[in-house]
Amino acid sequence: MDVLTDNWSLYGEGFLGTVELTVYSSLLALALGFVMAAFRVAPVGSLRAFGTAWVTVLRNTPLTLLFFAVLLGLPRFGFVLPFTVFAVIALGCYTSAFICEALRSGINTVPTGQGEAARSLGMTFTQTLGTILLPQAFRAVIPPVGSTLIALAKNSAIAGAFSVTELLGTYRTLNELGHSIIWSFIWIAVGYLIITLTISALFHVLEQRWGVAR
Repeated sequence: MDVLTDNWSLYGEGFLGTVELTVYSSLLALALGFVMAAFRVAPVGSLRAFGTAWVTVLRNTPLTLLFFAVLLGLPRFGFVLPFTVFAVIALGCYTSAFICEALRSGINTVPTGQGEAARSLGMTFTQTLGTILLPQAFRAVIPPVGSTLIALAKNSAIAGAFSVTELLGTYRTLNELGHSIIWSFIWIAVGYLIITLTISALFHVLEQRWGVAR
């Protein structure tokens, strides 16, 4: 217990850093995921190709490699931003590919006739997607989206290797101070457990309220 009480501010800073990374990366992942899911089912071939390339590349690229590409590659092109922002971009873009596929699978569960009926009424693709397809798809994919965001929270640990303040990175300072590495990791694990259980509880509430009855 002394490891926690003697280093409360260090743990707190790391915990808040992980929460910040998780929240901002999740918002970016959800926004990009919605856009790419729309591209994947769009009637325009170039948009479908772009969405497919986005998902294929990011889902098959190791996250650590993507961190290197963003944090070390973008500054070479004049993009000088705080490392935390680069970490959010890397995490958000990577996770958006999985959000996209979850949403696309949800869209595919909506009966084709509903889209055809909307088009026969003169609705545009954007109107059909926004008012008919995505609302029903979201109800069907609440659990997998929640699981994806939980994975994002755990993946944020990689950011600590790139000078970003987050929970796992606190072990280095604790180790230098001579604290037990076992207890250091136990309290780090408790911090991640709090974050992931909070996300799980939030999506459980969403599923109870809007999810598809099984």
